[in-house]
Amino acid sequence: MVFSTPLFLFFFLPVTLAIYYLVPVRWRNAVLLLASLFFYFWGERLYTVIMLLSTAVDYTHGMLVERFKRAGKLKKARLAVASSMIFNLSILFFFKYWDLLAGTLQGLGLRFVPVLGVHLPIGISFYTFQTMSYTVDVYRGDAKLQRNPISFGTFVTLFPQLIAGPIIKYKELGSQLDERSCTVDRFAAGVERFTVGLAKKLLLANNFGALWDFFKAAPTLSVGGAWLGVLAFSLQIYFDFSGYSDMAIGLGRMLGFEFPENFRYPYIARSVTEFWRRWHISLSTWFREYLYIPLGGNRCSRAKWVRNLFLVWAATGFWHGASWNYLLWGLYYFVWLLLEKLVLGKLLDRLPGFLRHCYVALILLFGWAIFALEDFSRLRAYLGAMFGLGGTALWSGVTGYELLNYLPMLLVGLLGATPLAAECFRRLPAGWQRLLRPALLLAGLLLCTAYLVAGTYNPFLYFRF
Repeated sequence: MVFSTPLFLFFFLPVTLAIYYLVPVRWRNAVLLLASLFFYFWGERLYTVIMLLSTAVDYTHGMLVERFKRAGKLKKARLAVASSMIFNLSILFFFKYWDLLAGTLQGLGLRFVPVLGVHLPIGISFYTFQTMSYTVDVYRGDAKLQRNPISFGTFVTLFPQLIAGPIIKYKELGSQLDERSCTVDRFAAGVERFTVGLAKKLLLANNFGALWDFFKAAPTLSVGGAWLGVLAFSLQIYFDFSGYSDMAIGLGRMLGFEFPENFRYPYIARSVTEFWRRWHISLSTWFREYLYIPLGGNRCSRAKWVRNLFLVWAATGFWHGASWNYLLWGLYYFVWLLLEKLVLGKLLDRLPGFLRHCYVALILLFGWAIFALEDFSRLRAYLGAMFGLGGTALWSGVTGYELLNYLPMLLVGLLGATPLAAECFRRLPAGWQRLLRPALLLAGLLLCTAYLVAGTYNPFLYFRF
């Protein structure tokens, strides 16, 4: 079940909210647990067992970690943490990467590993990372042990962020599972944030996705068409994923939770380093806290620091999908981040802001092409078209037609990817804000409803992760 569907908006969500607020407070976690399991079961059926197994393993391992720590048996506590991580990474590897490894080996003539055609459970990359954070946080003393299995199950399965994040660490949500504030103001703020995210997804991301699909499938590309296509993809993935994060944060507020921000206008960054402080923040912080820093971070020799950076970005790339282009994408950013830290940083500081934005934009567009095209032959052809190789024409009539057709949408998307519109709204007199806010939200909700009723193009990119 996806948020941007009539089933979720007009049946699941209102029924869940009604029951949630009608039952006594002490029963609300149980309601959320049952609703979240139904939400996940609707799309995955039998594979819900995998999520429940992961929940049970990490709940019991948290108990073991706490027991060993109290007994002063720190080595056994560390072994319990390692056991939890091995289990979660093993199921993630099997369901997500087994067939990639088997197919690669068979392509090399090594047929001892069979291709199983394993189905990728929805959201497994997100909930395995969340459950792993629990045992680590308990071991470090960053979070209290959760003895209530219903509350812990709610943390793992919480439907607002179950299938696409933000990736919430247990220490960020643990106290809210026991006590949270459900106020009218928070609920209203949640509705507003959800509506904004829904509009970003349906009205912007889906339209940019249609433009990208056109150029991706085109038998021949001009240079202009290749760049226009990857620009469309860059806007699609931003509004798709940030819109979903907005909806998750909004739903959390409706239920009394406060989730961390996942995007802070990443396309206004003036360096690649800054971009990754603004894009998919919950994933970046997870890798920093649970991989980069434990490896030694930057408090070690330069060689080890480069190794740590390499491992983090290889893992970041591979986390995004079971295809070698994602590893290439992660290593692509490893190279740029390394260059910025060793060579380019001081040079960038001397450049005007506009040139720094152009520098980042070019790197990002090239990177999104690597990310979007899993087949290496198609990737080579597309990158070749972007740089005019092989006699590629600079422009075509089709490219001009699509540009004119989508120009208003592209301008709205480029503006919406910056804080300019929000800042202009904040500068309006308070009276105008009170008048315009509900009108804009209602208009957005009506347009989204009309879009859904029409049954038009409605993909979700991060569903496969």
